[in-house]
Amino acid sequence: MYKFAKVLAFTAVAALFASPLFHSSKALASGGAEPLKEVSWNHSGPFGTFDRAALQRGLQVYREVCSGCHGLRFIAFRNLLEIGLKEAEAKAIAAEYTMMDGPNDEGEMYERPGKLFDYMPSPFDNEKAARASNNGAFPPDLSLMAKARFGGESYIYSLLLGYEEEAPEGVTLAEGMAYNRYFPGHQIAMGPPIDDEAVEYVDGTAPTKEQIAKDVSTFLMWAAEPALEQRKRMGVKVILFLIVLTIVLYGVKRKVWADLH
Repeated sequence: MYKFAKVLAFTAVAALFASPLFHSSKALASGGAEPLKEVSWNHSGPFGTFDRAALQRGLQVYREVCSGCHGLRFIAFRNLLEIGLKEAEAKAIAAEYTMMDGPNDEGEMYERPGKLFDYMPSPFDNEKAARASNNGAFPPDLSLMAKARFGGESYIYSLLLGYEEEAPEGVTLAEGMAYNRYFPGHQIAMGPPIDDEAVEYVDGTAPTKEQIAKDVSTFLMWAAEPALEQRKRMGVKVILFLIVLTIVLYGVKRKVWADLH
């Protein structure tokens, strides 16, 4: 029983740290992309938490820069309360979107302003419409992007800052493609989406390209794993419980064997 508790404790510790958050940013992505940029994230480590101000700035970047091409279909407007927005603010954002609803009493579909229970709509009705608007490329939904790519938010951050004005000598870009140091294969259909002062932050933060990239990468990490903080808290509680259990079992073991000897 004592050995079992030790194994269980070790497993819990391993599970806490076995997360994309702890992958080395020096690891190479597939397709010959360069090592990712080194970034310090507030939410890294077993006790890290999301920077609410960064999340709100990242939401602003997503809405003003990314949402024209990329959806966020797994995030409901009510989830925005989790990043520190007040209910009135979340409702105001939801109301800016038009949602299709129905049927009504006459059996017809109708449009209405978005509500908190609605999910953020895709910018396109379907994949074909998305490709037609993007020279054949299909902009991916960003809901799980930070978990779907090796390196997580560091990959997104590096990608946004990895564009080159010209491809290196000897590299021929396909029509409509841009050169990016961190994208597998180095050729990407999305042009450079951000630059200095691409947004005017509501909170007055200087909108450098690096700041914008970091904020939206933080926001997309939250979007991919909104329960990250709860998972960490639960992991810490489990570890503490197992430590106490191990101590108790060790004491019981010593008592039992003391009587036998």
